[in-house]
Amino acid sequence: QLQASGGGLVQAGGSLRLSCAASGRSFENYAIAWFRQAPGKERQFVAGIAWNGGSKFYTDSVRGRFAISRDRDGNTAYLQMSSLKPEDTAVYYCAVRSRVYVLPGRKESDYNAWGRGTQVTVSS
Repeated sequence: QLQASGGGLVQAGGSLRLSCAASGRSFENYAIAWFRQAPGKERQFVAGIAWNGGSKFYTDSVRGRFAISRDRDGNTAYLQMSSLKPEDTAVYYCAVRSRVYVLPGRKESDYNAWGRGTQVTVSS
């Protein structure tokens, strides 16, 4: 139902744009978030966007470098990543909040629909 894409190998300082496309059902009334999991680490919240795109949240380490957005139909979300650092290397996942009309949460348990991840590798 969710498919993340756009990952790849990039040099430090470069940019990538991740996409998260929904199919089979509409997510327009749900918050969407991006998480990432680096090797040997727990999956962590990266960014989230409210169901109407009006509120956006970021983890401190990416604020000012990453930007989350979504299409007006609500079924595709993006994560524009700039000024990438080696520590951004991880598998990135998109997720849809389990409840409608609420703000994005920062916990994995807030989400009940997950896409397959896309690998982002930043070389130094």
